[in-house]
Amino acid sequence: MEIKMIITGATGLVGEGVLFECLDHPDIKQVLMVNRKPYNAKHPKLKELIVPDFFDLDKFSDQLIGYDACFYCAGISSNGLNEAEYSHITYDTTLHFAQTLVNLNPDMVFSHISGSHSDSSEKGKIMWARVKGKTENALMKLPFKKVYNFRPGFMKPTPGQKNVKSFYKFIGSLYPLLRLLFPNNVSTMSEAGQAMVNSVLRGYPKQILEVRDIKLLAKA
Repeated sequence: MEIKMIITGATGLVGEGVLFECLDHPDIKQVLMVNRKPYNAKHPKLKELIVPDFFDLDKFSDQLIGYDACFYCAGISSNGLNEAEYSHITYDTTLHFAQTLVNLNPDMVFSHISGSHSDSSEKGKIMWARVKGKTENALMKLPFKKVYNFRPGFMKPTPGQKNVKSFYKFIGSLYPLLRLLFPNNVSTMSEAGQAMVNSVLRGYPKQILEVRDIKLLAKA
């Protein structure tokens, strides 16, 4: 099976880690990065499309046709943002991107990086969790071939990643202890990327994947 896929967020921690797994996987034929700013990487499989504003994605429709999967890893922390601001980036932008793609590639698998403890009820007290849950719910209603929402916890970066903040480097050194104490809350970035690839190749019975599911799918 040869897969052509789109990835967002490659200039961030999670997207870069997932990108590494995609480029290494023999079944992935081509990767199109859709980035707001350039990512300095070269690989025979890799192409880059710069879209400064994802609400303008429809202007690039001719370059987005013929893909089998999208790994949506773009995102932002809710720190310092009110609900309207966070919703615009996390919900509105993501849904516009997904709706544009499903119109062009209805047989696509859409795998989305969400967050641990996202609120599927959309009614909880934690703002970011409500917005994440609302985004997950809306994506699952779109007529893609399949939609998966990944809810990773802490992820140990992959060696060679450039977009790793000092905090993650420090916590990464504690990963063996965290894995021992909180096995269902931590994974490696490699496992997250492998699980996303396998969501396309093999599928999974759940559309919302917690850390335990991510680890299982990574080994599939």
